[in-house]
Amino acid sequence: MTEIRAEGQGRRRGSTASSAMGSAPGGRAAARKNRKKSHKGLKITGIVVLALVVIVGAGGWYVWNKLNGNITSSDLYSGSGSGGSEKVDAFGRSPINILMIGSDERKTAADCNLGGDCGSPGARADVEMVLHVSADRSNATVMSIPRDLETTIPQCKSTKDAASQAEHTDMINSALNWGPGCSVAAVQQLTGIHIDHFMKITFDGVVNMSDAVGGVQICVNKNVYDPYSHLKLAAGTHTLKGVSALEFVRTRHGFGDGSDLGRTYAQHLFLGEMVKKIKSSGTLTDVGAMWNLANAATKALAVDTGLGSIDKLIGLGDELKKFSTDNITFLTMQTQPDPANNARVVIAPGAKSLFDAIANDQSLSEITSKAKGGSASSPTATAAPVNTADIAVKVENGTGISGRAGTVSQALIASGYSQRTVALSGPSAATTSLSYPAGKAAEAQAVAKTLGLKSTVVKQGTSSSIVLLIGADWPSGSTFPGGGASPAPANTQAALNNAHSQTAGQGGCAQVSTFDTVSLPGYGGMTPTRAYALSPKVPNSAP
Repeated sequence: MTEIRAEGQGRRRGSTASSAMGSAPGGRAAARKNRKKSHKGLKITGIVVLALVVIVGAGGWYVWNKLNGNITSSDLYSGSGSGGSEKVDAFGRSPINILMIGSDERKTAADCNLGGDCGSPGARADVEMVLHVSADRSNATVMSIPRDLETTIPQCKSTKDAASQAEHTDMINSALNWGPGCSVAAVQQLTGIHIDHFMKITFDGVVNMSDAVGGVQICVNKNVYDPYSHLKLAAGTHTLKGVSALEFVRTRHGFGDGSDLGRTYAQHLFLGEMVKKIKSSGTLTDVGAMWNLANAATKALAVDTGLGSIDKLIGLGDELKKFSTDNITFLTMQTQPDPANNARVVIAPGAKSLFDAIANDQSLSEITSKAKGGSASSPTATAAPVNTADIAVKVENGTGISGRAGTVSQALIASGYSQRTVALSGPSAATTSLSYPAGKAAEAQAVAKTLGLKSTVVKQGTSSSIVLLIGADWPSGSTFPGGGASPAPANTQAALNNAHSQTAGQGGCAQVSTFDTVSLPGYGGMTPTRAYALSPKVPNSAP
């Protein structure tokens, strides 16, 4: 069981129920049966804004002012402490990391008409993806973070809708209660990936933007009907736009095992096809289509203040159009069932390699395109001298900065250390120390190596546990600053393992669930394909 306790706080469960991979398909379906239906926003955002380059050039001052007036913005970071800064490569170039958020908030009549519980207070990030654009602009990675993930939510600033709350454990989507800046803080703390910008979109934005591009061609491998999202499609290829596009990207019971993970895979397929549509069709040369797309995009988006104007979005769009669809890799961070709740997931050891690869600006597109003749460097694999899964660490915060123990303990678990690793309050300390009980020197040295600590800070102590006391000399981040040589490259094969990776250029059909993930009045659980057969009077979402 994951036991990351807030420093001085108890464990709190999320108020928004959701499902995840459990121990058996039947268990998952039962856990989801009475759960509120969640809804998805869509994250085309960063790729789509390249269209603004064409629009502004063609439309003049009126267009500029019109689109500028559509944009809403807020602070990038609202967690305690510093938001950090981006790393640069040997040539002084910086990668770009954008957190793309699909919000379930329903503040307009249009959003309410699209479904869901309009009486629910607050907001949840039903979709979160990190878009990483490499420093040399040769490739991009899009990593989904499942909404059902239990993690440490940092203390964030109060908003008009929610008072500040101490660091606590909850589903990661709950951070949006304190605004997108809190989601940024939570994702940075979880992954160690510095976030440069955020983009947030709601239901009606998905509808309007998919209409603006003329629809997206999507294939499903079997008949599918998800009565929760209302998606109903016959096997084969369809053009989805408007409400049917929203139904597709919202669907969690229709694909894979019926969990949020299956939904992320289908979303990656949709996004890949949309990117291909924008880049390969006449959309970019059609001034009318470009106006519709840019107007819909800027109305739909809320961004950080660093992107809060048309000229800033144009600059970003110009960067994002430089690579091919074969070098855009979609994947989902590795998770495993929460042993305490099969409706939740927790971080899996392989995720640390994925986080590190993105944070270190390592291309994952080279590996997935190797079969097409791409060149891929050999992955780095280092044998561990001890079994880190058996090493539990008590991480104590002696800095006086909220969240430090949570950040480091999460990083250790993500690196494959025991789920019994805990975050605790500790005595004030000027310097960081790592102590271990008799016979555990090798284990302590493994911890030190993972965190970038010098071996000289590792001492035998009197406790029966390995204890890391974080001092004032380590005020931020999950690795000790200036602790030695640059970290070794991440193992890119481990980063891709169980991450369900695919490139935007690959295409394919969405895999309809073969589990009993849905139900109809008068029937028990059934597959989405059987639900399709039993619902001849329900119209298809698209011809």
